[in-house]
Amino acid sequence: MICGQGLVKEVKGLACNWGTQSTHPLQPNIVVQLLKDNGFNKVKLFEADPGALKALGNSGIQVMVGIPNDLLAPLASSVQAAINWVQQNVSDYVSKHGVDIRYVAVGNEPFLKTYKDTFLQTTFPALQNIQAALIKAGLAKQVKVTVPLNADVYQTDSGLPSGGNFRPDIHDLMMSIIKFLSDSYSPLTINIYPFLSLNADPNFPKEYAYFNGSAAPVVDGSITYTNVFEANFDTLISALEKNGFPSLSVIVGEVGWPTDGDPSANAENAQRFNQGLINRISQGQGTPKRKTPPDVYLFSLIDEDNKSTQPGNFERHWGVFNYDGSIKYQLV
Repeated sequence: MICGQGLVKEVKGLACNWGTQSTHPLQPNIVVQLLKDNGFNKVKLFEADPGALKALGNSGIQVMVGIPNDLLAPLASSVQAAINWVQQNVSDYVSKHGVDIRYVAVGNEPFLKTYKDTFLQTTFPALQNIQAALIKAGLAKQVKVTVPLNADVYQTDSGLPSGGNFRPDIHDLMMSIIKFLSDSYSPLTINIYPFLSLNADPNFPKEYAYFNGSAAPVVDGSITYTNVFEANFDTLISALEKNGFPSLSVIVGEVGWPTDGDPSANAENAQRFNQGLINRISQGQGTPKRKTPPDVYLFSLIDEDNKSTQPGNFERHWGVFNYDGSIKYQLV
């Protein structure tokens, strides 16, 4: 059932998300082979799934391992809890299974407005404690901490990227986290979803969601933006510049396009968007404000039929592969 031909064989540095919320998941060793066969050399897990981590051992694939939001409170309240977590979910896999863990993602979009401040008090202390645990384990040089955040943590009053700044309600907290990441030579991770921009606003110019679109460009001073991905990313860079962190490393933790569950969600649109994204990565293309391209984690590898459909029916259909590992559309 696995597609034999490579999906995106030639692209170096292409990363993806491996979600495991499936009722009939593929065997982890098959998924790892799928990653290798299709040019992915970096992967992000949303939790320290033992099967996935063991299968990634000695694979040549770099791993970002996630900590779910429901663990933030216990990790924030106890350094020992963080030490235990790192021992069980990082150190043991690195030393016993040869897993190339490069990042620990503390939480997942914890400052989403829909969470109503649930994780505002626990995310930063959990981040600090995990970093302390990595230092104690002797892993802090090779394994960096990060916090994957939704792009709603920043905004622009002017409607232009140059007006970017962090949300007023979390501005001070974001500054604390960003300074901490900067001091520990760690990246900020941001999730950008042009599909959701299109989905949320009936007046959104559809072509602006794609990389080869024919939408009217957005002119911001001397810079012209032709797609929302670049404009959104540079809104973040403007916010970082404005607050004294112009060179902080940034990772795009999730970006992609679903194939079902919404009028705009189909294989044709997903192929168009993801091919444009992959072309950028393979050409080493950054954005007007960051010429060096960030690491980009495609969302996602495989459909997940056990995900909540509360955000929309499309939520289960982000994969470039079907549940059984068969390919949905060709990317080159």
